[in-house]
Amino acid sequence: MRSVLDQAARAASGRVIGALAARFRDLDLAEDAFSGACLAAAQTWPRAGEPADPAAWLYRVALRHALDETRRRAVRARVIPDPPAPEPTAEARLAEETAIPDERLRLIFVCCHPAIAPDARAALTLRLVCGLPAAEIAAAFLTPLPTLLQRLTRAKRKIAEAGVPFEVPGPEGWTERLEAVLTTLEIAYAKAHADAAGEGPFAGHAAEVLGLTASLAGMLPNEGEVLGLAALVRYAEARRPARVDACGRMVPLAEQDPALWSRALIAEGDEFLYRAWNLGAGGPRALSAAIHGVWCARPSLADVAPWPEVLRLYDAMLAQRDDAVVRLNRAVALAEVAGPGAALIEVEALAGSRMSDFQPWHAVRADFLRRMGRLEESRAAYDAAIALAPGPAERAWLASRKPQPSRR
Repeated sequence: MRSVLDQAARAASGRVIGALAARFRDLDLAEDAFSGACLAAAQTWPRAGEPADPAAWLYRVALRHALDETRRRAVRARVIPDPPAPEPTAEARLAEETAIPDERLRLIFVCCHPAIAPDARAALTLRLVCGLPAAEIAAAFLTPLPTLLQRLTRAKRKIAEAGVPFEVPGPEGWTERLEAVLTTLEIAYAKAHADAAGEGPFAGHAAEVLGLTASLAGMLPNEGEVLGLAALVRYAEARRPARVDACGRMVPLAEQDPALWSRALIAEGDEFLYRAWNLGAGGPRALSAAIHGVWCARPSLADVAPWPEVLRLYDAMLAQRDDAVVRLNRAVALAEVAGPGAALIEVEALAGSRMSDFQPWHAVRADFLRRMGRLEESRAAYDAAIALAPGPAERAWLASRKPQPSRR
C-alpha cells in the first residue's frame, strides 16, 4: 500500500498543489494541505482500500485541509464570524467538477514571475509544479542543497508579499518569463529521460512535457527556443522503445536500433526543428534539438554514427551555453572523434564544478578510463556512479561495463 500511495502522491502532487495554490493564493498552504492529505491516505487506505481515483481523493482531502486551515487562521486572527470559503473562480469550479484540474502551465508562469529572483524561478516551479524533491533540484542546478532551500523559501515569501497574481499573464508578459519556463520544462523532462525504463517516480513528466511544449509552441509560434525544446523532447521520446534491452539494461544511443524508434514522433520533431531554423534560431535548445535530430536521421545501426557532426554542434552550443553539462556531453563526442585520452582531460577539468554528486560525470569518466586500460581507476569510478542511485536499467548497464578484477 505504501508504494501505491507513493506513486499516487508523486503523480498528483503538481496538479493538486497547483489547483490549491490557484484557489487560495498561498503556496505554503497548498503544500501543507497536500502533505495532510498524504498523511490521511497513509492512515485510511490500508483499512478502506485504495480509492478508484487516488489523485481525486488526494485533491478532495487536501481541499478540506486547506479550508480548515483557512478557518483556523481566521479564528486566530479573531475575525468573527469565520470568513466563507473563497469565491470559486472558473478554474476552481472546474476543479469541483473534475476533481483534479490541470493547473500546471498556469502555475509554471506564476512561479516564473519576474518579481522572483531569476535563480529561484525554475527551482520553485520544479518543486511545486513537478514535485521534484529539493535534493534532486539542487543536483540538477549543481547547487548546494542549503543554498537551494534558501532560494525556495525566499521565492515563496516574495510571492506572498508581492501579491503575485495566480494567472497566466497576457502575451505581453510571456517573453520575460520564458527562459525560466523553458528551463523548468527542460529539467523536468531530463528527470524523466534519465530513467531509460520509464518506471521511476518522474517517468510521467515525459508525457506531460510533450503536451506542455506543444501548448507553448501554440502560444509562441515564433520563438525558436520554444520550437527547439518541442523538437528535442519528441526526438528523445521517439527513441524510448530502444533504450532498454531484453535483459533490462540501458542501451546507449549509439547502440540503439533505429528500426525501433517512433517515426511519428521523429516527424513531429522534424517539423518543430524546421520551423525553428526557418526563424533563424541558433540558441542552445535549438542546437540541442539539432543534435538529437542528427541521431534520429540515422537509418540503421549499420550506418556510421554521426559523431563528427555531433561534436561540431556541441562546439556551436558552447558559444551559447558554456556550462559543465554541455562540456561533459561534448566530451562523449570528442572521445569518439579524437579518442578517450583527449576527452578524459576535458572531463577531469570539470572536477571542481560540483561534479562529485553528478552521476553522469562518474559514468563518462569510468568509460574513458576503461577504454584507456586504467581498470582499477575505472572500477572506482563505476562504483561512484552506481552509488549515486541511478535507475535499475542504468544500474544494470553500469554494472555490465564495470571491469572485473583480474584473477591471479
